[in-house]
Amino acid sequence: MEKAMDMDMEMEREEEEEEETESVSDVLRDRFRLSTISIAEAEAKRNGMEISEPIVACISDLAFKYAAEQLAKDLELFAQHASRKIVKMEDVILSAHRNEHLATSLRSLCDDLKAKEPQSERKRKKTPRKENKATTSVVHIPDN
Repeated sequence: MEKAMDMDMEMEREEEEEEETESVSDVLRDRFRLSTISIAEAEAKRNGMEISEPIVACISDLAFKYAAEQLAKDLELFAQHASRKIVKMEDVILSAHRNEHLATSLRSLCDDLKAKEPQSERKRKKTPRKENKATTSVVHIPDN
């Protein structure tokens, strides 16, 4: 009886977590779409054009679908190809290789972020093990 109650509680907790994740995803999707709509309308205005609401909605949906599906898959594959489980900035830059302006902007952003990073937080490259052993080994010669 107690195991059944524990299982029910566990299932309820998992359902709540799923709902929370879906809620966060919905909020992110909505914010992305609003941003896309804002950008499309601003660009149309800047170029002296009018853009209809259905077209703006279509652009927004396409952009979200690309970003959420294709870009995410590409980034995951780039990281896997590099034998990593984590996506890095270099993967994002690589994903923009077809758009030179975007890739240049991303490289610039990456350089700016690196410049702002405190020196002590930057990772140091490890020296190869052979060099480590050669420079850190101490040989004791007994006195006769």
